[in-house]
Formats: sequence, C-alpha cells, structure tokens
Amino acid sequence: MLNDNQFARVSDFDAMEAELKQTRHYLHAHPELSLEEAETARFVAEKLEGWGYTVTRNVGGHGVVALLKNGKGTKSIGIRADMDALPIEEATGLPYASKMPGKMHACGHDGHTTVLLGAAEYLARTRHFDGTVVLIFQPAEENGRPSGAQKMIAEGLFERFPMDAIFGLHNHPGAPEGTILYRAGPIMASSDTVNITIKGKGGHASRPHLTIDPVVVACNLVVALQTIVSRNVDPTQTAVVTVGTIHAGEAVNVIPEYANLALSVRSFEPKVRALLEQRIVKLAQAIADGYDATIDIHYDHGYPVVVNSEVETDFARTVAEELIGPDKVSLCPLIPGSEDFAYYLEHKPGSFLRLGNGVSSAILHSPNYDFADGSLTVGAAMWARLTERFLQEQ
Repeated sequence: MLNDNQFARVSDFDAMEAELKQTRHYLHAHPELSLEEAETARFVAEKLEGWGYTVTRNVGGHGVVALLKNGKGTKSIGIRADMDALPIEEATGLPYASKMPGKMHACGHDGHTTVLLGAAEYLARTRHFDGTVVLIFQPAEENGRPSGAQKMIAEGLFERFPMDAIFGLHNHPGAPEGTILYRAGPIMASSDTVNITIKGKGGHASRPHLTIDPVVVACNLVVALQTIVSRNVDPTQTAVVTVGTIHAGEAVNVIPEYANLALSVRSFEPKVRALLEQRIVKLAQAIADGYDATIDIHYDHGYPVVVNSEVETDFARTVAEELIGPDKVSLCPLIPGSEDFAYYLEHKPGSFLRLGNGVSSAILHSPNYDFADGSLTVGAAMWARLTERFLQEQ
C-alpha cells in the first residue's frame, strides 16, 4: 500500500510546467476541427509511444487510446481528453495564437489534451500504481452527432480497452485558476435541436385575406413557446427553450409561403426532456392548425444529460481535496451546456469534473478565450493522483 506522500502532488509537476506550457501553446497555435485532427493525433500518439505506452490510433476517427500496465492489479481506469477545435477566428493577439485562419481552440481542448499528456508522462516515469491506465484522446467532441465519443464507443472502445470507471474534465471560466469543481448526478444538460417549417399560402402583402401568413404563425409560436418552461416544467427543475433562428420572406411586399424556426432545447432530467418534446410538438401543431397552416417538425435528439455516478464523484472530490485542499474544491453549479462525455457515462460509472480557468476568463467559444496556463500543473497532478489512488496496490 502506498502512503500519502507517494501519491502525486502539484509540486511534482513544477519541473515540467514550462514543458506543459510549450505543449499547450503548440496545440493552441495548430488547431484542427472535428474530424480533421490528424496532426494533433499524431503529435499525441508519438509522445505516448515515446513514454512506453501501447498506443492504438484511429479509434472512432482520429482517436488515440494508450495503455500502460504496471504490477499485478486487475483494476483499470479510463481518463479522457478531447482534441478538436472550433471554426472561430481567433482575436486574442497572443504570441501563440492560431496559425490556422478561421480555426481556434476556443473551448480549451488544447489544455485538456496537455494536462492528460502531463499526467501520462508522470505515470510512465514513476509507475506508482497497480493495474492498467487507459488514456483516451478523443476527436470530434464539438461535431454533434455522431460525436467522437459515439464513434469510439461504436468501434468497441470499452470491449477493446476494458476499464472499471472513466473520468474526464472541462475547464470552467469564472472559477479561480487551479480550483476543481465536482457534482454528483446531473451536471451538464441534454441538448436537442428542433427545426420547424411552417407552410402557409403566399400572396401579395396588400391582400393578406387571400393568404395564410406563416410569419404570423411563427410569431405566435415563438411567444407561446416561452410558456412551456414557465407553465409546464416544475419550478424546482431547470430547462431552456430558445428560438435561435427565424427565417421567412425576401421582399417587403410579399407574404411568403414558408417560415422556418430552429430551437435549442436543454434539460437535466429525462422526464423533463420528454415533457419539453411533447409540449413543443403539440403547441406547434395546434397553433398551425388554428391558422390553417401546415407544419413539419424535425426533432433531433442531441447529447444526453451528463450524469456523474455518486461513488466515483465522491472519490474524485476526496482526491482533489487531498491534492489542493478543501478550500479549492467546490460544488459545481448545473451547467446548461452539453458534452458528449455523457455517452461514456451511459456505459461506465465515472465522473466529469471542472477545472478553474480564472475569474476573469473569457467565456467558452469566444474569439477572446484562452485556456489558463496556471491550471496546467493542477490538472496534470489531479489525473496522476486520481490514477494512483484508484489503482492502489492491494
């Protein structure tokens, strides 16, 4: 049994802080979009192979899975980092800003990849664990469906690389650098997209009585949709119905034939998710019927709710408190954003954590966003200590 002093500490990573920054800045300057992460995957795989990992490439696209076994332990732990960037033009002006026009690491996946690489190097060098480490470098988290997680699972991730539990993290703008946030149960929302096409009867703007105006139907529907959460969802629950786009018509003197709406729908409970779909469909149909319009609804179920298991989350919280102290570990608020890590948690117990990115950090998906270098050593140490504690010698 290892004593507490043998488990990884943040100070163990001080000597590699400059290397971690260099790695992160390189990845930040060379972003690749979902399904295009070939060079990032090569960079990651070559480092892992150099440290002695057994590496499998091209899992679910450009996914990289690395295994390291030590001792005779039969337990295994999976840790995941995402690698893809976003189609955003960077506006930070940093020396290591994106060299790829229209592409940017605006969600911090460069940092997520770096902290897991830092932990990987440490674990390979120290080998203070008894069992198997499975490191998952995932492509296409930002892709929507099918996401990188779905594709890796479909290609046998859990059958080919068995693991008892899986962990992941995401940076958290607004929380101090180097802090860790946790939450058992639902932590991030499901995300569904609804496309609604309203078909009316077009005509001259001066003779509306001879038409069925889809713009009027759309406007009534937008207002009615605002009542779903306020008048149908339990006030103790959380849900969002946002009409993101409306398109209708091209000329001021023409009543168009069609109007199109697109909705983003988010919730934290399966029952609420089902209720939102039921009410959106029924309300849209009823309003269209009331105006003698016809309607077509395409309801696309996106990422499910990220639901952290109780035992693994409590374990991760304990490890974090050991690592950085209870004052730097806090309960994470519910996050209305979504994450394809949810698919892993439908198959395995585990926990998705948040790593502070600075109180004044730009928001995610902003052209001014940057991952906080001050959180690199804490993130790497967290993964290293979590692995050592999970795979303690029995």
